[in-house]
Amino acid sequence: MDYSCCELCPNMCKVDRTKGQIGRCGQTSEIRIAWSGLHRGEEPPITGEKGSGMIFFCGCPLHCQYCQNYQISQKGWDGVSLSEDELASLMVELQNFGAASINLVTGTHYIPSIANAIPKAREMGLRLPIVWNSSGYESVPALKMIDPYIDVYLIDVKTLDSCVAGKFCGLERYAKDIVPVMKFLKRRYSVTDLEDPKGPHGVLVRHLVFPGCLTATMDFLQWYADNFKDCCQLSLMVQFVPPLENPGFEKMTQDEYDSLIDALDRLEIDGFVQEMDENEILWIPDFRRDQPFPESFADPLPYFLDLKKGKA
Repeated sequence: MDYSCCELCPNMCKVDRTKGQIGRCGQTSEIRIAWSGLHRGEEPPITGEKGSGMIFFCGCPLHCQYCQNYQISQKGWDGVSLSEDELASLMVELQNFGAASINLVTGTHYIPSIANAIPKAREMGLRLPIVWNSSGYESVPALKMIDPYIDVYLIDVKTLDSCVAGKFCGLERYAKDIVPVMKFLKRRYSVTDLEDPKGPHGVLVRHLVFPGCLTATMDFLQWYADNFKDCCQLSLMVQFVPPLENPGFEKMTQDEYDSLIDALDRLEIDGFVQEMDENEILWIPDFRRDQPFPESFADPLPYFLDLKKGKA
């Protein structure tokens, strides 16, 4: 599997990205990075003391209407072009900068290049666990290509409802295409242990509650409890911060939040749950800046800033 007839995600665009052809992800075979540095907004086992070593890739197979990273996932700044060797060096520099993990954000459409870069980084001395941070919208054959190099999957299960998927994820088919991905990960990991002294491993499933879609979330929680609670951990998020303009969505009420907590208790689901007051942290990253996040959340990697300056 490579870029010449791209089938890395369920869109199966079959374009030849090595010749500059572009599918839904909007990217050729050239690796493009939007930002890299330490980020302290991830779940605690991944963040560590100083932060997770983030690598944000440009482009995305999904076009979620309210994506917080819309600048780099759909339009706007195209980031910095890197070779596979430079990507490997970036990982090592994140380790030297104090990262607790290497966090690959939305790398689905670059899987062949990432699968080449990680062994190079290991040869250069990289020892950190690798986190695959994705929407879950990828083909199982593509996942099999990257899987040998991944320690923790930080995977979204946005919804199992096709109508909700069409409204918020840009593609109704996401609701069915996420299922084989989760089945593959269940076969891959029978146990998730993010506190293992030898290194974290397993699957951390993220689910964001979409406005007005509490029923769909309840359906997801039941499905998760029936199939995955013994092999995965859940991270339930309640913040929904749409970019650009306010589409008029109602905020989650305390009663709705309490009903989610009750459901987690009833279904005996363990993991991480976002607090209601975190719903008031309203900011959208601006990847055109060297520091796209609040300073308390992140530290840009000097090596990345040097690459950015040198390739400007």
